[in-house]
Amino acid sequence: MNTRRVRGLWIGMVAALLLGACSIGQDDVVFPDQTGGEVVEDPGDCIVVDLAVSSEKIDLMRDLAQEFNGSDEATLGDRCIFARAQSKASGGAAQLLSSTWDENAEGPRPVIWSPASAAWGQIVNQRLAERGEPAIVGEARPFMQTPLVIAMPEPMAEALGWPDAEIGWSDILELARSEEGWAAYGHPEWGPFRLGKTHPNFSTSGMSALIAQNYAAVGKVRGLTLEDLNRPEVDEFAREIESAVVHYGDTTLTFLNNWYRNDRRGTALTYTSAAAVEEVSIVQYNRGNPDGVLQPGEVPEPPRDPLVAIYPKEGTLFSDNPLFILEAEWVSDEQRDAAALFEEFVQRPENQQRVLEFGFRPGNIEVPITEPISLDNGVDPDQPQTTLEVPAPEVLVELLDRWEIQRKAARVLLVIDVSGSMGDPAVPGEQTTKLDLAKEAAIAALDQFAPQDSVGLRIFSTEIGPSDHPEWVDVVPIEPIGQSAEALRTRIRALIPQQGTPLYTVAQASYDQLVADYDPVAINALVVLTDGRNEDVNNDLDGLLTRLQEGSEGRQSQPVRVFTIAYGEDADFSTLERIAEATNARAYDASDPTSINRVFTAVIANF
Repeated sequence: MNTRRVRGLWIGMVAALLLGACSIGQDDVVFPDQTGGEVVEDPGDCIVVDLAVSSEKIDLMRDLAQEFNGSDEATLGDRCIFARAQSKASGGAAQLLSSTWDENAEGPRPVIWSPASAAWGQIVNQRLAERGEPAIVGEARPFMQTPLVIAMPEPMAEALGWPDAEIGWSDILELARSEEGWAAYGHPEWGPFRLGKTHPNFSTSGMSALIAQNYAAVGKVRGLTLEDLNRPEVDEFAREIESAVVHYGDTTLTFLNNWYRNDRRGTALTYTSAAAVEEVSIVQYNRGNPDGVLQPGEVPEPPRDPLVAIYPKEGTLFSDNPLFILEAEWVSDEQRDAAALFEEFVQRPENQQRVLEFGFRPGNIEVPITEPISLDNGVDPDQPQTTLEVPAPEVLVELLDRWEIQRKAARVLLVIDVSGSMGDPAVPGEQTTKLDLAKEAAIAALDQFAPQDSVGLRIFSTEIGPSDHPEWVDVVPIEPIGQSAEALRTRIRALIPQQGTPLYTVAQASYDQLVADYDPVAINALVVLTDGRNEDVNNDLDGLLTRLQEGSEGRQSQPVRVFTIAYGEDADFSTLERIAEATNARAYDASDPTSINRVFTAVIANF
């Protein structure tokens, strides 16, 4: 087991659930704040109640905080109370709370922490206990709820017997094992079964799916034990489920957006067969708003093939979005009392009713479940019939550790821009260059790979390579990370800025190489980082996109994903986004160079 990597994700990880717009139902990393609005507002002389909340509820929580601050309830004795919320991914906040919370980088330490699931609180307490420190997370009521489901395009679900048949993780396992794939159900045109899952160290849906599939493997609904996890058939169940994964990720947003874009082209059924997501995501997707955010002037357009929610027959878990009032040394008794008043405010029926507007179920069971939780939106208010128990903290930690060796292996080529502009200062007036920060981030990200992963390094700039490919140099070939890690670190440290940016040529050549050397049992992917725009004689972007898209659609059983990083404010994000989307991957925005470490963490979470 790669203990350094597993522990490193908690000790050194700045968790990343992904970037860009805040998305309803996606437990995204937002660092330090990407949701608009200011993290720190002036509370005046009031008692300050800082909240760190997962991003799916940040807009609602900010609205409620503003209403509370302006109400008569926002008083304690003769002092006013001021609640303010910032967005923090559940996994990221858990890491910070169980190690060190740097207020300069991360914003105020919270009085109230509201992750997507109470399970994250158990993980924090367990991590603290491992270091001999006291627990800081207690009990809390749910604020809003949404169950984990298996999302599937309606035609595929119907092929499995939905809505009459009971479907669960055992059926997913059968599909994952099948050499026939969808041909066994009369649809060879759909190809093999492909599963989308997020990284359980970053994503609440990923962690819930991991718990649920292990319960399914042992035939329990509660009381999962360490002894259960040691059973060989449980390990085999997990490995075979993971074998069907197209790639992981720090958020289900990647799968939902790619599904939706493919639906517009009529290719959704050959992209991903199913994905473990939260129920709220299906509501938003079927409304025509897969990322949960409507831009000004954007009109939602429902998909041609809606998603339906399969509530696993073995049982599932709820993301309960608790409001933990922390028992931490930085929280005063006065702040705890003030926080309790805010908690009572958000539990009022009229405020609980508002969570339905976002596609969630109320946390207050006295508030009825109404629209949009309905069959018309692909979800069932009468489901799930069986709710699984969250395992004990030591079992949760062991699940995460075991997943690191059970998950699907990756074969990744890092393609890094070393053009002249990478030598520019990362921050105006400072000596550290963009390349300096990128090198640090790339080296740190290597610890996220597991021993079964293979990684290589290619650099690109104009006129740096041999005559047959002057645009790039392969400095470390793709080989198992156990063999290549030290060479990768050494060669990355030695990188220097050089000349131009032959982006299109290198993107195509790198893609072609991974296609030619495809590994059928691994996630095959490129990670392309650039700080500029294409400066090569090859300026045929449309040609590049056509070839990538045709390759992606024509090789559904052997996909190569191109994940791109737009680094610095001069990077051509829109083009990099089109390149990533052509291969059903994702583009990442690191326009602030100081965010590159976090962005790299998010990117590598796909593997």
